[in-house]
Amino acid sequence: MRVGFAGTPDFAARALQALLDAGHRPQLVLTQPDRPAGRGLAPQPSAVKTLALAQGLAVAQPETLKTAEARATLADAALDVLVVVAYGLILPPEALALPRWGCLNIHASLLPRWRGAAPLQRAILAGDAETGVCIMQMDVGLDTGPVVRRVTTPIAPDETTDSLHERLARLGGEAICAVLAESGPWLAESQPAEGVTYAAKIDKAEARIDWTASAAAVDRQVRAFNPIPGAWSEVGRHGMGLERVKVWQSSLGPLNGGVPGEILAISGEALCVATGQGSVMLGELQRPGQRRGPARAFCQGLGLQVGDRFE
Repeated sequence: MRVGFAGTPDFAARALQALLDAGHRPQLVLTQPDRPAGRGLAPQPSAVKTLALAQGLAVAQPETLKTAEARATLADAALDVLVVVAYGLILPPEALALPRWGCLNIHASLLPRWRGAAPLQRAILAGDAETGVCIMQMDVGLDTGPVVRRVTTPIAPDETTDSLHERLARLGGEAICAVLAESGPWLAESQPAEGVTYAAKIDKAEARIDWTASAAAVDRQVRAFNPIPGAWSEVGRHGMGLERVKVWQSSLGPLNGGVPGEILAISGEALCVATGQGSVMLGELQRPGQRRGPARAFCQGLGLQVGDRFE
């Protein structure tokens, strides 16, 4: 089987490694052009490009696939199937039609729920009990194609986007290898018309904690934005004004009452903060330019006491 691969971030690189481990050696790897990153903003290769070059695979980095010239490398590869994972470029109908058996996408949700760019974060924010991965036969719509294989997994009460990313990356790799173990074309089931939701791209403004929300909502917000972009708030330093702080770890708290954002108790290494309904325990915080650490040490560093407030 002549397999091609299109992907960019670490999630996609994990799927590429799974294909390699299963004995598939892609004829062509497509990934986005190198982007500026780091303090010097020097162009950096994607995780997929780094892995592909280390394995001696052919790599192409077109800016677009909307022209015949840009699609020439893909056409010349004469693929049976193109596996697509978080590629980041639109595949027009002309590109989708080039592989003999079309394009298979690994999507990190239980379609049709959470079509779009940020399915992991949206599932946690919504309080979903489960999620999973779908192997989808791509069409011209946004994650609207028929599903070839579906794998489910529960979302734990303490699940973060980071931990969910790791598990779904593994499940996605296993699922695509299972599909490719059978020669195409593959049987696929159309997505139902009911239950469609869209996972819009995360706006950094969403990561600011809304203490007037319920404790459950605040806890989900912290977990959904761990590690990127990181849930944050501002807290008053005595005589020093407000300081921005990232919140990395939370759980539901035992106390009620207080004004939203008010520190109700400092217990062990954590602090209990009031919300619009109930409270949350904050276990790990980070000041600008410093390492993340226990909440008690954070309070000591700023001189915070019970009754002080996060804004």
